[in-house]
Amino acid sequence: MYNYEHIIGQSNAISDVFFKIEQIAGTDTTVMILGETGTGKELVARAIHGASSRKDRTLVKMNCAALPANLIESELFGHEKGAFTGAHSRREGRFEIANHGSLFLDEIGELPLELQAKLLQVIQSGEFERVGNSKTIKVDVRIIAATNRNMEEEVRKGKFRDDLWYRLNIFPITIPPLRDRVDDIPLLAAFYVDKIAKRLGKSIDHIPTSVMNALHDYHWPGNVRELENVLERGVIVSSGPKLRLADELKKPFAELGAHRKTLDAVERAHILTVLEQTRWKVGGKGSAAEVLGLDRSTLRARMRKLDIRKP
Repeated sequence: MYNYEHIIGQSNAISDVFFKIEQIAGTDTTVMILGETGTGKELVARAIHGASSRKDRTLVKMNCAALPANLIESELFGHEKGAFTGAHSRREGRFEIANHGSLFLDEIGELPLELQAKLLQVIQSGEFERVGNSKTIKVDVRIIAATNRNMEEEVRKGKFRDDLWYRLNIFPITIPPLRDRVDDIPLLAAFYVDKIAKRLGKSIDHIPTSVMNALHDYHWPGNVRELENVLERGVIVSSGPKLRLADELKKPFAELGAHRKTLDAVERAHILTVLEQTRWKVGGKGSAAEVLGLDRSTLRARMRKLDIRKP
């Protein structure tokens, strides 16, 4: 398969993901999507929802890393007017909005420990209370969660409840990193160059062999999202029908270290490198968030998690 709900590829690694989506989409089973940053976890969540009986309802998204802990509870469960300072009116939470639909909990590994018990209760019973109200609300919501964390390790460290993890991890789908599906790079490159060129009003119909070789040989720590960003910069600087790259993709994967590093260590090193290259500009044009293909709030959350501080 080449294009499955905007997930591009036909390698064995991505075909296994397509197969699992087809297996699980028609059920109401909770799904856990695992994969590094930039691999396309939200696209998989949208594909599952789009092939389900709930597809006529909205897929409601919640990024667990994008909000401070004190706001996540009201964002998930809603609040009453006056429930806390700044609560000027009653507000429905994501669970109510997603009733009879699907709720995509992105970066679930960042959910504060004190809220994990409340989430577990909702998953088990379908019931919760708004902040500032003792009335029980019942909902029918299909949960799709995603994380780039090693959740077994988070559970061992006591940072994530084991009972919640078991509830979420009923049907895991692991998305392979781009370096494990390099056969898909020509398809991905052609798809994104065409899409980006049309959006920018350009006509690029040829990707030179030298460019394709550079894309093929690079290790892609930011995965498909980084590839898309590199290609967009390439389209911008290309003045004719041939694609040229604005980036030098020279650093081989082996240079990340002679010794095996944890995913956290690799991610931390990459984020630090990009921050130094952008002079520690976190958000905005030409910032580290833009280069990494992340929301500014997500990047700040990753920096806090990995203890990255400006020197």
